[in-house]
Amino acid sequence: MTHVVIENCHMCRFTDCVAVCPVDCFHADDEMLYIDPEECIDCGACIPECPVQAIFAEDDVPEGQEKWTQINADKCLELPVIAESEDALPGAQERKEALGF
Repeated sequence: MTHVVIENCHMCRFTDCVAVCPVDCFHADDEMLYIDPEECIDCGACIPECPVQAIFAEDDVPEGQEKWTQINADKCLELPVIAESEDALPGAQERKEALGF
C-alpha cells in the first residue's frame, strides 16, 4: 500500500512531511507534492506532519478524493524528487486557514 497526497496540499506545499520521510518518495511541482507509490514504504510518518491533513493511506483516501491516487502515481513519473524541506508557497498560511486548520 502507499500514501496519497490529496487536493488540500494544492497551493500550500508545506514540506514538513518530506523532512520526516525515511525514503525519497515525495515529488513536487510548482503547486503541490505527490507521493510515489513505488517508493513509499507505508510507514505513515508523513501523515501527522502535514499541517493541512493532505496525506492519507491509500485505503483511507476520503470519498471524492480517490482520483488523487492515480494523479500521484502519474505525476511522480514526470517530476523531480524533493528530499529536503523547503519554504511553503506564498499564501500557504492563508490556504491553511481557509481549509480550517
